[in-house]
Formats: sequence, C-alpha cells, structure tokens
Amino acid sequence: MKRKLKLKGALRAYLCWPLYMTILLCVLDGCLYLVDKRSFAIGVCFTLLYLMLALSMYLMKRPLIVRDMVRFAASYGQVQRKLLKELSIPYAILDSDGHMLWGNDEFRDILDSEHVVKRSIASVFPDITRDVLPKDENDTVCHVKLEECNYKVVLRRVMSPDFEEDVTWSFDSEASEGASPSALIAMYLYDETEIMQLQKENQDQKLITGLLYIDNYEEALESIDQVRRSLLIALVDRKINKYMQEIDAIIKKLEKDKYIFVFQQKYLSQLQTNKFSILEDVRAVNIGNEMSVTISIGLGVNMDSCTRSYEAARAAIDLALGRGGDQAVVRENDKIYYYGGKSVQVEKNTRVKARVKAHALKEFVEAKDKVVIMGHSIGDVDSFGAAIGVYRIAKTLNKRAYIVINDITTSVRPMINRFLSNPDYEEDMFLKSAQALEVVDANTLLVVVDVNRPSITECSELLNKTRTVVVLDHHRQTGEAIEGAVLSYIEPYASSACEMVAEILQYIGEGLKIRQAEADAMYAGIMIDTNNFLTKTGVRTFEAAAFLRRNGADVTRIRKAFRTEMVEFKVKSRAIANVEVFLDYYALTECESEGVESPTITGAQVANELLNVTNIRASFVFTKYNGKIFVSARSIDEVNVQVVMEKLGGGGHMSMAGAQFTDCSVEEAMQKVKDVLAAMTQEGDI
Repeated sequence: MKRKLKLKGALRAYLCWPLYMTILLCVLDGCLYLVDKRSFAIGVCFTLLYLMLALSMYLMKRPLIVRDMVRFAASYGQVQRKLLKELSIPYAILDSDGHMLWGNDEFRDILDSEHVVKRSIASVFPDITRDVLPKDENDTVCHVKLEECNYKVVLRRVMSPDFEEDVTWSFDSEASEGASPSALIAMYLYDETEIMQLQKENQDQKLITGLLYIDNYEEALESIDQVRRSLLIALVDRKINKYMQEIDAIIKKLEKDKYIFVFQQKYLSQLQTNKFSILEDVRAVNIGNEMSVTISIGLGVNMDSCTRSYEAARAAIDLALGRGGDQAVVRENDKIYYYGGKSVQVEKNTRVKARVKAHALKEFVEAKDKVVIMGHSIGDVDSFGAAIGVYRIAKTLNKRAYIVINDITTSVRPMINRFLSNPDYEEDMFLKSAQALEVVDANTLLVVVDVNRPSITECSELLNKTRTVVVLDHHRQTGEAIEGAVLSYIEPYASSACEMVAEILQYIGEGLKIRQAEADAMYAGIMIDTNNFLTKTGVRTFEAAAFLRRNGADVTRIRKAFRTEMVEFKVKSRAIANVEVFLDYYALTECESEGVESPTITGAQVANELLNVTNIRASFVFTKYNGKIFVSARSIDEVNVQVVMEKLGGGGHMSMAGAQFTDCSVEEAMQKVKDVLAAMTQEGDI
C-alpha cells in the first residue's frame, strides 16, 4: 500500500516538543530584557542557536524515524500475517458474494487444495449459500459436513471505512487484484467431529425404561385346556426374553403379566425399524388357544433421569392400554409415537371394573351440589344417550343436573324432542355453552361422555371451571387428553358410551329406575355406534341392550325415529354413485351438504353403506360443512382406520374414525388421504 504518510497524534507531539520549547525560551528572553539588556542579547543569541539546532535535528531525524516505524510496522504486519497464516483454527476471508479471497494453511488443508481464490464457498460447503451470509453485524452460525468431518462455521461481517478508499488489496500472491470490496466476511471453522461423536455415544448410552404388559393374560389362559396353560405361558415368556436379549436389555418380571426392562438408547432405532416385531411374535404363539396373546409396551425416551424415564413409561403404557392394547407407545417429552394396534380389542367378560367405576362415580355425584354433563361437539346419538344416562344417575341421587348441547343434529332431534316441553323434566335441562359457564363452579361435578380430547368437547372452557372432572368414553386415547380427571373410565373395547353407562346404571342402586324415553335414547346410541349391532358387538353389548329393553326401550319406535328424509336419501345415493376406488380396496367419495341438516351424520351413514361392497376394506367420505372438511372413515376388520386418521390429525376406533381439515378443498383433502394410504400400504402398515 503506497500513499503519503502523515504524522499525527502522540507521535507528532513527541517529535515536535523541542520546537515547542522555543516558545518558552522567548518568554525567558522577554524577562531578561526587563532586567538587563546585555543579558537579553545573550539570551536571544542562545534561543536562535537552539532553534536552528532543534529544527535541523527534526528535519534530519524525521525521515529516519519514519523509516524505522514503517520497517517495524511491516515487520509487525508480517508477524501478524504469519501468525494468521499458521493459525491452528481454519480461517478464510470471503467477499460479500461468498467468493473466497484468502485462506490460511489450516483452511487449505481442509480443502486439500492450494487454490482457493475466486472459488465460491458454496462449491465447497453447499449449505453456505448467499442467503446464509451475514447481512449485518450479527454473526451467522451454521453446521456443515465435509467428507467425514463435521464443522461449526462462524461467519462475521467486517466493516471498515478504509474499504471505501481506492486501495489495492493483496492477501497473498494468488489474490485477485484491484478488488475494492465494501465489506469482507471472516469465516472460522471449528471441528466438532469428535464432540458430536462423544455426544452421540453419550446419547446412545442413555438408559431407557420400558414396561411390558400382557393385555389378556387371564382370557388367553381360559381359552386353552389346563394342561397346556403352563406351556403357553412359557412360550410367551421365552419370546419376550429372547427379544430383550437382542437389544441387550435387563428385564424383570414384576407380576404374572407385567415386566419392566431397561436398555440403551442406541437400540431404540432397531426397535422402531422393525416396528416392535415382538407384538407380532407374541400374537403368533398358538398351541390350540382360541384367543391370541397380545402385549402392550410403553417406553420413556430422552429423559433426564431414570425416575422420569419410568414415569414417562408409565404414562406411555397407560396410553397403550387406553387405546386397546396390542401396541407400543414411545413417549419422548411432548412427542408420542405409536406402533402396532392392528388387532381388534378383545372384550373382557368381567364387570368388576364397571362396578368399581360405578361406585366411584356415585361418591363424586353425592359429594357435589350439581352435575353438568357434556359430550363432543356436533353431538351424535351415542353422546346424547350417554349424557341422558348420567343425568338419570344424578337425579336418582337428588342432584341438579344439566346437559350441555349447542347444535342439535338431525340424528339427535327425534330423541331430544321427547325431553323438550316434557313436564317430567326441568326446562333448563339442556344448556348452551354460555349458560353452562355461568352454572359451573368449584362445587360442580363435570362429566364428559363419548370423548376424551378436550379440543372437541362441546365447551372446553368448562374443564378449567372445576377440578372435579369425570371422563366416560369408549374411543382410543391419543396424545391429547383431559388433564386432572378425578375418574377416567376409558374402554376402547366397548361398542359405545351408552353401553358403558348402561353397565354403570346397574350398579348405582338407590332404587334407580330408567324412564322409557331415556332407555330409548341409550338403546339408540348403541344401535347407531354398532351399525345395528353389526360392528364391535360383544356379549356385554347385548347384555346392556337387554337391560335397556327391560326398562322400556322400544326397537320399533327407535327405528321409525331414525328414518331418512328423501333429500338426505338422494344425497347419499349421489355420494355412492360417485364413489372412487383407490388401490383396489379403498372407497372415497364426497357427500354433499347443501339441503342436508346434519351433513356429517349423513357422511357417516354413507361410509357405513360402502362397506357392504365386496372387496372394500375401508371407506372414506368427505363432507364440506361450516368451512371445514369432515372425513368419516369406516372399516370392518382388515384396516385400522384410526391409525390412518391419526396421521391426519384425527382419531377414533379401529373400525370407526374421523378427521377434520381446514383451509383446503375437498379434492386436496382427498389427495392427503390417498397419500397416507399409499405410504402406509408401501410401508406395510396396512
């Protein structure tokens, strides 16, 4: 760099101080003049001599001093340059467009090239594009990989007013000449390969706590003769222990049907890849038993301590059992992953659990002043019938009771009309959400029926108004749950919420008597959810129906109440006529909503009808209503539609599920379902 050098600052003052002393001598001469003129003459001569000597010294020494300074600066610059060039941290300088201008030895060694000038940094590290380069004084940090090494990259924008001057920059012999950048970018590379390897090893060595429960231990043993029961237990136990040996797990049997195991996290990917094949292995054990043995697994992953991992595993196994069992649930902080769950839930013959829940519910009702019951939004006959059953329990125990219902659908209207303007029931028996919010207080029991997800209840705000919440539902649980429920009775094997409430009613006592309209509403709920007793029906389903029949339920009256209007019949006919068969086994169609009072109910009925077609394994009916796209999914036993709908944000049962879409058209929603079906078919999930 060549330009005229100017001395300034402290250095200039240091070189000029002899000249400044001349002023002091002149003052001294003035004082001598007042004292003695001969002394004044001598002083003036001395001052002139001093001035000449000082000036000559300044003029003679200044170039020498400047030359020494330049030499020192050059030497210092060379030292700095050498230190930077031999710096152990890879360092490079880029222009504002991302082209490399200079790189030190370490940087060149990483690139394994001596020629770095004018190459774009993106050609070496594709992740560092122009959009990544810093635009202001804030550093940009990113992580890149080159060959087998991982690097942390720090990009820092260097701004200086000197860059604007007409100066020739030369970073080394290969640098581009004449460059006049307005800003440069300093690039630092930090090798974090070893750190990441250690982090991975540390992560892999974390311990995961798991719980394994046999879902139907007693039922499976009862399905085989006594001689071979010990053999069945031994085979299942051997399958479980062999599977655990493959992942180097420590497993301990807690009870006859419960295990706890611990293994390293590095084996988790192996389990997820084979989708917990132990589920299939145990189910395949058959030595003449009529009922297949199924297991449930819960894992707590990425927790800070073994205690928290165990707590997460407990929550995961509860969720697996709440979803019907025969599946593995992995809980990783707020994320939940599901595996399996393809088999149909087996109905338990024992009513012990129903009796225990009934007594607990009775105690909660007796302890409160009033009871508020609500189901899910856009309620159906099952949620309405279950609410009526709980209403009867509250009235039998002499408590005020209310049912929250906002929209009365066509399926519910024939039932609810028998309660409206009926002198046997209070005028405020049914409340809107706004009215319910005024009624519910700390001394109110809130009973949620036919739903366990707070987001789709009739009024989710009610859940925060009281701490005493009871949940009665037959849908499989998802990651979204009603928190803090004092009583949660969720049985996925039950056909309907009305079936569960009908069982509870039989254990309440207190001379409970169900009225005819109430029995009809509950019987209708069972009929609708079982598609006239064709799906998900078991012994306990018919026992509940028989109980309701003994209390006055009339099948003929219910059938007449649910006859279809001609407009709805035509809509269903058009939907069936326009059906599209996807991948040979899945029926998809759109159900119109114009002119139909309850389009979602009509869509569900169409989905049930499509299952009567040969080779149709599952049906999906799309209905546009209130700015949303509602999907009704149905199957018989070959496809778990709940798993399909969960991938789209919905849920339900194995044979009956649904989902909702917003901000999309029917065609887009249909394509999303097709994509999920295609992906799950390819992966072997369905």
